[in-house]
Amino acid sequence: MRILVIGRGGREHAIVWALKKSPKVEKIYCAPGNAGIAGLAENVDIGEMEFARLVGFAKEQAIDLVVVGPDDPLAAGIVDEFEAASIPVYGPRKNAAEIEGSKIFMKNLLRKYDIPTAKYETFTDYESAKAYLAQQPVPIVIKADGLAAGKGVTVCFTREEADKALEETMVSKSFGAAGDKVVIEEFLEGQEMSILAFVDGNTVRAMSPAQDHKQVFDNDKGPNTGGMGTYSPLPHIDQAIIEEAIENIVKPTARAMVSEGRPFRGVLFAGLMITKDGPKTIEFNARFGDPETQVVLPRLETDLLDIFLASIDGTLADIDMRWSDEAAVCVVLASGGYPGSYPKGFPIDGLDSVTVPGALVFHAGTALKDGQVVTNGGRVLGVVGRGAGIAEARANAYAAAAGITFEGKQNRTDIAAKALV
Repeated sequence: MRILVIGRGGREHAIVWALKKSPKVEKIYCAPGNAGIAGLAENVDIGEMEFARLVGFAKEQAIDLVVVGPDDPLAAGIVDEFEAASIPVYGPRKNAAEIEGSKIFMKNLLRKYDIPTAKYETFTDYESAKAYLAQQPVPIVIKADGLAAGKGVTVCFTREEADKALEETMVSKSFGAAGDKVVIEEFLEGQEMSILAFVDGNTVRAMSPAQDHKQVFDNDKGPNTGGMGTYSPLPHIDQAIIEEAIENIVKPTARAMVSEGRPFRGVLFAGLMITKDGPKTIEFNARFGDPETQVVLPRLETDLLDIFLASIDGTLADIDMRWSDEAAVCVVLASGGYPGSYPKGFPIDGLDSVTVPGALVFHAGTALKDGQVVTNGGRVLGVVGRGAGIAEARANAYAAAAGITFEGKQNRTDIAAKALV
């Protein structure tokens, strides 16, 4: 089969890497791709939002399957465009991708179907939001309604932080139009957990769970990022809690989307908090998580292409899905200054001399310049270590990451430490 993967990040590198293992794959293109993906697939210089060009390319190259990685094109209806051209595509349609594209839509859906989530109110007017906020206890969470590259959520621990976050989101437009509407939500305490699931409407097949580290600095300090590292499985979280989250949150949400006339087909990603009252929903995403994908797909033993095709055909329930007992830990190497502004274009050294057994290096923000791989984003690389357990996988990830250098490199040193307490 000839496959086109759309995207340019670490998630897409991991997807391409997993698809490349399938004996059914003849050729993979990636639009636009990055320097790491170029070693596995042919990069195509077409942006993720250039729908007409992407459809045209897929027709010209007789593409058998399109896989959409990022949130923006999904929310804008790229799957509908490929379906209209009769090109098989993996991902949710526009009306289903709204579960990520609008936090207000998502929260209202959960409220309507009585699916566990934090208490909240929504606002389109700054003064009304400000008046409500003044009556709420802190800590409190302020979320831009729309897509904001994973950064539109501010956890506020003081009244001053809350007032500032609301003003920056709704008045200063720090997240652009995504902040025209906001959700003000109660702060949930507990451990975070990510459950990604393959969904073909009614059928939900959960992947092995992962845990992300959102804050930029050790000990969960500093501003939120797109994710600074992940690990899977979660040996310190009881399997009964994981099953409770799947049965009480993920499956009912898929059923709710069908009931709303928005059947979800693709990867449904539940960001959850394990509270003293059980798992509650923080967010839903309409695609593979980044960097969760980088630790989940290396543990998948079933052919990823078979899962994609079964999801499109509505036969996902028939797939024999198997997961490795091996653990995986991903450490993100980021540019200095991220998640704020940061310089680009620094040469990356050590990529060809990673000798740690089983280590994987997924490129997130890289480019090729005069034959040299250089930094080209906030999150530059995801270095994955594998091992018999979290401790071994973690040691391997950090050993591999230590050998890769670039100017301004920053990374957390406590990824997966929670699993070892």
